[in-house]
Amino acid sequence: SYFAPEGSQYNMIRVPVGGSDFSTRAYSYDDVEGDDTLQNFALAEEDTKYKIPYIKRAIELNPRNILLFGAPWSSPKWMKTNNEFNGKGQLKEEYYQLWADYFVRFFDEYAKENLTFWSISAENEPSNGFSTNFTFNALGWTSEGERDWVANYLGPTMQKSDHQDVKIMVLDDQRPYLSTWPDIVLTDETAKSYISGIAIHWYMDIISQPSLLSEVHDAYPDVFLLYTEACNGITQMGQIPVDIGAWDRGEAYAKDIIQVTNNWVTGWVDWNIALDEQGGPNWADNFVDSPIIVNATADEFYKQPMYYVLAHFSKFVPQGSQRIELFTTDDKGIENVAFVDPNGNTVIIFLNRNEEAVSVAVTDPDHGAFNLNVEASSIISILY
Repeated sequence: SYFAPEGSQYNMIRVPVGGSDFSTRAYSYDDVEGDDTLQNFALAEEDTKYKIPYIKRAIELNPRNILLFGAPWSSPKWMKTNNEFNGKGQLKEEYYQLWADYFVRFFDEYAKENLTFWSISAENEPSNGFSTNFTFNALGWTSEGERDWVANYLGPTMQKSDHQDVKIMVLDDQRPYLSTWPDIVLTDETAKSYISGIAIHWYMDIISQPSLLSEVHDAYPDVFLLYTEACNGITQMGQIPVDIGAWDRGEAYAKDIIQVTNNWVTGWVDWNIALDEQGGPNWADNFVDSPIIVNATADEFYKQPMYYVLAHFSKFVPQGSQRIELFTTDDKGIENVAFVDPNGNTVIIFLNRNEEAVSVAVTDPDHGAFNLNVEASSIISILY
């Protein structure tokens, strides 16, 4: 359903480096305290039994090129100031080089399985590691700390390895941080020489303007912007974790994707492929929603509106597409974004969040004019 030509044809996969909150346990690839040579480094059963076989199956199913990118949630806890996977903790300075070496070992092990990565995040949500009693895996970095670690450790170590083509992304946190983070990290020429992209999460988009993305692009046009995590059902925001059939959750995805891709974002990645009816498993009980929910007892799964909304973008806007400008007059609240795909086709995606249908007239200088009806509370794509 996600990767095959008859499905959504996803072409990006985010791979946790070690454990995340959506693991069934807290773990790293080297839980032997004080192993300063990483001689005990080894992929976990989660990788060998689940991640790697499913990644290979996805690649086998999809004729499109699939890009893999990694993201660590936490270092081994013995490398951290609080000696825990979760909670308020940062990397001990004596392990700065070892943590960079850990990244290379991860790529080495996946390369043995003939899996190569396109990109790596320096850290998932580095702000979490400064929150007292934070509930799941985290590693705190300030923007200055991440800048210096990438410049002096991760960047040079990757360049000396067999994985120098892996692109490094920074931030991997909420959009409001874009007001300061890029200027602190990317104005350092050494750090910038190793950095290809800025990763962003969607959870605080509501308190910042999408124009902030364009401002960052204009300041650093050679650094790509990628949305790397999103999900609905955040209990801390007053939501219920799983809401089967909720159209408003699919609509929220579409609204965000249209807004951010109109502001130079080059891709948008959902969090979980599938969760159970509770919104897990999640070792920290941080349950959320997913485009596909599995009912294991009944041996069935449910495709949510989020699943179909995402398919409009993943199916019809393949890698290599370019956004084109779309001028609108009296659009009656219709939100839209347009692309030219690698075959030269024009793709326009319309979102109607109104409670009544809207008639839209489209004029293309190369293809003439036509009208279409966008039903109430719907998303449609046209390709010509």
